[in-house]
Amino acid sequence: MRARAKSGPVGFVLVIALVLLGHWIGLAWLRAQLQPIRPLTLMAEPLFTRIIAPTAATLRVAEPKPRHRRVAPPPPPQAKGSTDAPIPSTPPALETPSEDAMETAGPAHDTSAPASEAATDSRSEGVAADPESLSRAGEDWPADTRVSYRMTGYFRGDLYGSGRVQWQRAQDRYQVRVELFAALVFRVSMTSQGEITDAGLVPSDYEEQMLGRRQGVVFEAETLRFQDGTRQLKPYAVQDTASQFVELTRRFSTGREILAVGSQVQVWLARPAGMALWTYDVVAEDTLQTPELGPVQAFHLRPRPIANPRGGITAELWFAPALQYLPVRVRISLGSENFVDLMVERIEQSDASAPAPETQTPGSAALP
Repeated sequence: MRARAKSGPVGFVLVIALVLLGHWIGLAWLRAQLQPIRPLTLMAEPLFTRIIAPTAATLRVAEPKPRHRRVAPPPPPQAKGSTDAPIPSTPPALETPSEDAMETAGPAHDTSAPASEAATDSRSEGVAADPESLSRAGEDWPADTRVSYRMTGYFRGDLYGSGRVQWQRAQDRYQVRVELFAALVFRVSMTSQGEITDAGLVPSDYEEQMLGRRQGVVFEAETLRFQDGTRQLKPYAVQDTASQFVELTRRFSTGREILAVGSQVQVWLARPAGMALWTYDVVAEDTLQTPELGPVQAFHLRPRPIANPRGGITAELWFAPALQYLPVRVRISLGSENFVDLMVERIEQSDASAPAPETQTPGSAALP
């Protein structure tokens, strides 16, 4: 009886110690999962020296057997613990477009025709950038570029304002910033930063500020870390809402993706709430009446509904071959009857031969 009396307090203390240790381990794990998304440091504003106007001089009609190759879409990511095969960490094999895809691109035309005739014949057919013009530029990434838009829409009433998509680079680093402004009540910004590679953009950080709320995504080596601390395996060539504009522009301008009515484009997109595989159908080639640039031909990309959507935000895109395949119109649906429609007003670029500024200015504060 005396032995039990002596061991009782010791056993009680041991139980308390084990409980405290369990709580400490749990809190440490939770803290690791919910660590704040690191803040971004914005690049210095570039110097724009020229205005871009529509031109057909750098376009050519797609040939019946194009030399473009298209990246096969990767399989969907598997959750940890799944018995299915993991996402490959290396690029998937390249595939040559099928005969059906080549027929969709249209019949062959005489590429020796004048530029104006080639631009006319290219309607509803796949067009690609002239390889010689790319080699003269020394690279297939654009110089620092700002696309300014006139914004209309509806959000708790008629909406009027402006927007812009700005791309800049410093050596092998990039920044894409999308901003929307309307009076003092509506302001949205989306910023993507990361690395430039031959295969495409490789985001490292994405941050968005919308209606006073700031959220982000961190692109780690093999996983994506979302705002709530959860992680998901990172698929090959994943982009974010901002980087997709420049990534798709580069794919189209280099022929990595065939831009033709009837074709489709797939891209993984990561946002603070999660990730999904987006499929855009090229549904038409429209003539857009722009405020300052006049009529512009652009291919209309419409997204398909995605499985398990998180939020009602979708975007239709228009890319113009005569304007370096840049996105000249963006229509964003904000769910229900709310939407924002951006129409290009002006395109500014820096001197491609000038070195990009590397000075950086403090960016946003740490995310909650």
